[in-house]
Amino acid sequence: MKKHYLAIDIGASSGRHIVGWREDGGVKTEEVYRFPNGVTEQDGHLVWDVDALLSHVKEGIDRALERFPDIESLSIDTWGVDYVLLRGDEEVRLCYAYRDSRTEAIIDAVHEKIPFEELYARTGCQFQPFNTIYQLYDDLQKGRLEGATDFLMVPEYLMWKLTGVKAREYTNATTTGLVNAKTGSFDLEITERLGLPEKLFPSLSQPGTAIGEYKGIKVVLCATHDTASAVEGIPMEGEQLYISSGTWSLLGVKSPVPLTDENSRLANYSNEGGVGYTRYQKNIMGMWIVNRLRDELCSDKPFPDIVAEAEASTFEGTVDANAQCFLAPESMKAAFDGTLSARPESTGDYFRCAYRSLALSYRDAIRELEANTGKTYKKLYIVGGGAKNAFLNALTQEATGKEVVALPIEATAIGNLNIQMEGVLSC
Repeated sequence: MKKHYLAIDIGASSGRHIVGWREDGGVKTEEVYRFPNGVTEQDGHLVWDVDALLSHVKEGIDRALERFPDIESLSIDTWGVDYVLLRGDEEVRLCYAYRDSRTEAIIDAVHEKIPFEELYARTGCQFQPFNTIYQLYDDLQKGRLEGATDFLMVPEYLMWKLTGVKAREYTNATTTGLVNAKTGSFDLEITERLGLPEKLFPSLSQPGTAIGEYKGIKVVLCATHDTASAVEGIPMEGEQLYISSGTWSLLGVKSPVPLTDENSRLANYSNEGGVGYTRYQKNIMGMWIVNRLRDELCSDKPFPDIVAEAEASTFEGTVDANAQCFLAPESMKAAFDGTLSARPESTGDYFRCAYRSLALSYRDAIRELEANTGKTYKKLYIVGGGAKNAFLNALTQEATGKEVVALPIEATAIGNLNIQMEGVLSC
């Protein structure tokens, strides 16, 4: 009898419930529910509607049970960095989104207490202005940590609402900038020097740990950081490069040990948790740029038409895809216009510029990675939404000189399911 498992994979723009089972030596999947997600503005800040997320999570589980009443287990993965603060069992509102600018004013204050060179040497976590370490320090300065008993990353929060169990999962914790790269635990020297309450940083649980039940379904910690699950879902041959291409493009390799040397810091590479290895990877702006251009320039135009116009364009201008101006601009078009010396004349010009810029950012990141690891890689595996874009894949192969293996699969959900299927640890 087939055993069925449920992966709930939530990204910054949408979420999906996917049921999986083993068949013919592989994993078969069926999507049973999909829902929208996105940041909203409240009190002048960008926030997540965690109540809506929880409602969709429960609705999708009900839909899954209607189709597959014998589900063995479920797990939830989301983006990293963001969290919900708790005072006991009461949420501390708001749940800020990483694209909010609230941390900009306190980054220097954090680095005055602990220089970033030391932070990187201890954690191996790349600098991003929205890293959890900066968000929590802002909370401390604003008094939001008074009486706080817990902070739960978004997937941990959602699973707590299902089970009543507060767990802290390793791979997602490594996105906070607060986990020691050598010990794999929260670095309490960092938290002490910043004045963050020690009780917020208990021991971490590994992927595969069962934490409770919901409606008779065992709830398991997968690799709750979506990129960690995505890497588990890529059928790679040997040690090769990968890109998990979604709102962000996460480019990296599996490394047996963290690399926290000066060259890695200067290249802004991150060492994040994997299932028995380190993900040595870098955040690149990704499909966020393309999606925002579409929203602004041609929201009703299908992507195949957009790609065709980009292919037909002869515009040669490019931008630095990782520039700060593209993180959360009011107008993505204006951000491009303000960066380019020659202004695009058509919609196709903007998208050609975006796709070429992404491909060049991949090239530059791979050059840094190979220099830092001392290794040369032949293949580049691409999964996620971007893997479906043949034009971007061709540009990437041309720019990087690597053999691009595009796998338009739900790699994150498959990785989530693989961890559940490979056996769970006891509660």
